[in-house]
Amino acid sequence: MDFMTIVLTFMPFAVGIMDSDLRQLLAHVARGDRTAFAKLYDVVSGRLFGIIGRVLPRAELAEDALQETFMRIWQRASSYDETIASPMAWMATIARNQAIDLKRRSAERLAAAASELDETLADESPDPESLAGQAGELRRLGECMQGLPNERQQLVLLAYRQGFTREELAERFKRPVTTIKTLLRRSLIALKECLDGAR
Repeated sequence: MDFMTIVLTFMPFAVGIMDSDLRQLLAHVARGDRTAFAKLYDVVSGRLFGIIGRVLPRAELAEDALQETFMRIWQRASSYDETIASPMAWMATIARNQAIDLKRRSAERLAAAASELDETLADESPDPESLAGQAGELRRLGECMQGLPNERQQLVLLAYRQGFTREELAERFKRPVTTIKTLLRRSLIALKECLDGAR
């Protein structure tokens, strides 16, 4: 564990909850008490999110790891042993391990996608004729993009060229995620129809 994880794990709670209270909550959670689980979440989720955030700086990944952490706590509460670790140290270890696992899985997916892209690019050795065809397609795509309203042009470019998520676009354009998805889908349909008509 790094220094900040240790500090977040062992510093006293601002709300004044003690290890004995956490042990009691975990005991209730081990018996399937949903109310105790909700209370445990309220009490420790902020600290666990802080620990996870040290490993996963992207908020959406950290939120996924926090959810997985609490699933593990729910499933493994009966295995908690107070002679081995304090309740917070036990939960912090689960949180940190979940964050590391999620980071590793994300890195593996990215490496697999990069490898696939490398193979695809290696297989395609463009000749002058195909390069000319691609230039023509790019020109037609640019003309079709001009036919979209300005906001939809920006959405398409940010989503498909710069890799913005739907949630990031919703925040940036102050629109609901469902609206962003609809606008992107309609924009892609319009572009496809424009490109098909240009042939």
